[in-house]
Amino acid sequence: MTTPSTPASPAVPALTSLVDALRGLIQEGRQQALRAVDMVQVQTCWEVGRHIVDFEQGGQARAAYGKRLLPDLAQALTREFGRGFDATNLRHMRGFFQAFPIRDALRRELSWTHYRLLLRVASPEARQWYMTEAATQNWSSRALERQMGTLYFERLLLSGDKVTVTAEAAANLAALPPTPRSFVRDPVMLEFLGFPRVGKLLESGLEQALMDKLQAFLLELGKGFAFVARQHRISTESQDFYIDLVFYNYLLKCFVLVELKTRKLTHQDIGQMDMYVRMYDDLKRGEGDNPTVGILLCEHKDESVVRYSVLNDNAQLFASKYRLVLPSEDELRQEIERERAAIEMAQQLQTKPEK
Repeated sequence: MTTPSTPASPAVPALTSLVDALRGLIQEGRQQALRAVDMVQVQTCWEVGRHIVDFEQGGQARAAYGKRLLPDLAQALTREFGRGFDATNLRHMRGFFQAFPIRDALRRELSWTHYRLLLRVASPEARQWYMTEAATQNWSSRALERQMGTLYFERLLLSGDKVTVTAEAAANLAALPPTPRSFVRDPVMLEFLGFPRVGKLLESGLEQALMDKLQAFLLELGKGFAFVARQHRISTESQDFYIDLVFYNYLLKCFVLVELKTRKLTHQDIGQMDMYVRMYDDLKRGEGDNPTVGILLCEHKDESVVRYSVLNDNAQLFASKYRLVLPSEDELRQEIERERAAIEMAQQLQTKPEK
C-alpha cells in the first residue's frame, strides 16, 4: 500500500522573492509614517514656541508673568498632554522659534531631536549650514551630534585642505555603530504622542522583567516607599536623561533613584548616578526634603554591586536612618538573582521541544 504524497509546497525561491518585496514595502511604509510624525511634531513645536514668544511680547500685563510663565504653562499642559510639555521642553520650543523664525525654511527631513541639537549652535551661519547638511546628507541625530562635536563647519571654513577635513568627517560617521532609529522607540516622539509608560516600550525583555520585579520588591518592603515614576526624564539645556525608577520614601523624607545595569558596573555608571542625584536635588528636591539617594545595581552574578550616593556626607543621622530603611545589598542582589533564574527557567521551558 502506497502512502499518499504530501502536496508540494510553494517554490522556495518564489516565496523568498515575495518576502523580500514585502519587507521593502513594509519598511518604506514605516519610514513614511515616521517622517510624517516627525514633520507634524516639528511644526507643532515651532508653533508652540511662536505662541509663547508672542505672549511674552504682549505688553506689561503679560510680562508680569515673568519667570512663572513656563513653569505654570508646563504644569497645565503636562496635566492634559503628558510630560512631553514640561518647562525644559517649552524652553526649547521657544528657542526653536527664535532660532528659526521662518517656518517654511525648516527642513522636512529633520526630526525634533535634530533641531534640539541645532539649538546648541550659537552662530546662525553655522546652525544653518549644519541644518542643510544634515538634511541633504541624511544624517541621523547621532551623526549630526558627532559632526557638531568635532566642529566640522568651523574647521571646514578655516582649513586650506577641505578635502582632508571632509574625508575625516566621513570617517567619523563611518565609525558610528549601525543603530537605525526604531519606529516606536524614540522617547521624545513617544512623549509628544502622549504614550503612557514610555519605559515599557524602551526596555529589553530581560531588563524589563527585572525592573518590574525590583519595583514590586521595593514597594512590598513596607518601609515607606511610594512609587513616583518609571523612565523618569530629567533634562539639561541640551540633553535628556532617563532614570529607571524613582521613589519617594516618606520615612526618610527623600527621593530614591534606582538604576539597573544588565552588564558589569563601570566607573562611568557611578559617575552618571552621582550626576542624577545632584540634578534631582537641584531640580526636584523640596524645601523639607533630605538629600536624594541613588541606588545603582549590576545584576550579573558574582558582580552585583550596590552603590548608595548621598550628598552632604556630614548628615550622619540621616545616613544611619537610610541604612535601616533601605534594603541591604544582599537583599537586592538575592532578589535580582532569584528573578533572573526564574526568567531563564521560563525561557528554557518555552524553547524545550515537545516529546
